[in-house]
Amino acid sequence: MRVLAGEALPRPPVWLMRQAGRYLPEYRAVRAQAGSFLDLCYNPALATEVTLQPIRRFGFDAAILFSDILVVPHALGQDVRFTEGEGPRLDPVTGLADLAHLDEELDLGRLSPVFETLQRLRGDLPGETTLLGFCGAPWTVASYMIAGKSTPDQAPARVLAYRDPVFIERLIDRLVTASVRYLVAQIDAGADAVQIFESFAGALPPALFDRLSLDPVRRLVEGVRVARPQARVIVFARGAGPRLEVLAKSGIADAVGLDWAVDPAWARDVLQPLRPVQGNLDPLALVAGGRALDEAVDAILAAFAGRPHIFNLGHGILPETPISHVERMLRRVRGD
Repeated sequence: MRVLAGEALPRPPVWLMRQAGRYLPEYRAVRAQAGSFLDLCYNPALATEVTLQPIRRFGFDAAILFSDILVVPHALGQDVRFTEGEGPRLDPVTGLADLAHLDEELDLGRLSPVFETLQRLRGDLPGETTLLGFCGAPWTVASYMIAGKSTPDQAPARVLAYRDPVFIERLIDRLVTASVRYLVAQIDAGADAVQIFESFAGALPPALFDRLSLDPVRRLVEGVRVARPQARVIVFARGAGPRLEVLAKSGIADAVGLDWAVDPAWARDVLQPLRPVQGNLDPLALVAGGRALDEAVDAILAAFAGRPHIFNLGHGILPETPISHVERMLRRVRGD
């Protein structure tokens, strides 16, 4: 929280995206007893447990709520399910007629288990550990809602952005409104800060980026801050590249998340004077381990030293990541 307020620390705080996940045997044990993935997300006792697991094991400086970005369309009335080995499946929403079948407003009652999880975490976490909530950015969530699954280049949503801009605009607007309510409720339930995952920013050409990504995220953050002026927000726009400068200059985010493709030297010179940054170790360097991992960690620490920085991966930790490599990375970051 000190870094999000603009303070530079001698050693950066550290957490990892997807730090509660399949690389941990204790997570796999809980997942096996939970039923479906959504059952796990909506079970406060189990979701609390898996959120706490990496904190107990590694002592990360932040715990991030265990949930999924697709609980928002689920709470809007879209059918969402997770198929083992295939990922999420949704009944596609591809036009105004489909949109009319969804709820106008987010059903917060349907998400009450998520808020109970945050309340439990608030009581169970060590006092020095930041509790992060999150949501998906409107464009990223809309891409899933339209395609009905993850797609390599978000082509179904991009085609509709050209072909039916009225539908895309209305879908994005609904997701902005829903996500504001969702993040405000997370903050009220105990989240210290929230992260917005714009996982598919890199799929958008420049002509669509401002309209479908940057502007909706701006409206989302503004809505949260109107309701809760103290809110701290991290924006992670994967694949945005040089367009992150526009994000940093806009003042939308308290911190700008960096994926692994962002040059730390560029981010140091261009972004860090404007906003704290978060990132950006390549998840595959963490898988590889050894000297390559040490050198990658040291390069990031050196690049961002002396200015506000949160150490993290450039995307989520991979299931095949050895636990010993995470421990090695943490020793390096902490100077142990």
